[in-house]
Amino acid sequence: MASENVYVEHCKGVNGLDKVILREIRGCSAEVYLDGGQVTSWKNEFREQLLFLSSKATFKPPNAIRGGIQICFPQFGTIGSLEQHGFARNRLWSVDRDPPPFPANTSHRAFVDLILRHSEEEVKIWPHRYECRLRVALGPGGDLMLTSRIRNTNTDGKSFTFTFAYHTYFSVTDISEVRVEGLETLDYLDNLKNRERFTEQGDALTFESEVDKVYLSTPTKIAILDHERKRTFVLRKDGLPDAVVWNPWDKKAKAMADFGDDEYKHMLCVTAACVEKPIILKPGEEWKGRLEISAVPSSYCSGQLDPRRIFRSN
Repeated sequence: MASENVYVEHCKGVNGLDKVILREIRGCSAEVYLDGGQVTSWKNEFREQLLFLSSKATFKPPNAIRGGIQICFPQFGTIGSLEQHGFARNRLWSVDRDPPPFPANTSHRAFVDLILRHSEEEVKIWPHRYECRLRVALGPGGDLMLTSRIRNTNTDGKSFTFTFAYHTYFSVTDISEVRVEGLETLDYLDNLKNRERFTEQGDALTFESEVDKVYLSTPTKIAILDHERKRTFVLRKDGLPDAVVWNPWDKKAKAMADFGDDEYKHMLCVTAACVEKPIILKPGEEWKGRLEISAVPSSYCSGQLDPRRIFRSN
């Protein structure tokens, strides 16, 4: 038991809220709050923070925590009848003492299993019964892995439909020096233009104004290049065909009470999601989605990343 405590610690966080700290021997760590089932911190072996968390984030349930990785279920965004991004990020999750078996992987000792089930209050706004399971794991090399399993537990024979996202806030040095690779030439829905459909032109994405786009049928790997810090985030995803890219820029940043006026310069959301084509589950059926994030040194040549090198080495 003592050796397990090196890897997983249950303790109190901001405002006395329950959280779990995951640690690996090399010094990597992650923090998960039971409120929202939300990852709020991910640090590498140099104790550098890799996720963005607003300095104005409020840890006051049921409000969502601004930053980290928010679990958006059963709705992403405002397309639907529920509050923005659904209710999972506003609910208190429980530690899952009896999780379903995962593929044997003895190298992952730093992990926690959480579960969220329907509440009777919730059934009034979304009339379905479900089990939403989440495993957050920290690999020996510092990779962060999130695996979600959602099961329809309706007893009335009804199917349900949902969208889902890991709404991930990455910490970057300077948004004007950031590139995203892997989304070139893809179709996207522009939320700033009433979800009108466009095709991405040219090379990697760069940022000089507000962006809120849903890229469709995206590859399983996407790279975020932080040029100034010589760091690349590599996202690998499964069961999540879409990718949402968001930065509020200056005007929207000033309009958000839980977001610093200039913090848009130091964050970028690249969110693995299933948005365009909602998932349908019959009673007893289960859906599984997975996200793995790693942070690696960038390999530049004249300011360009060779994505083949990054992807081949992972």
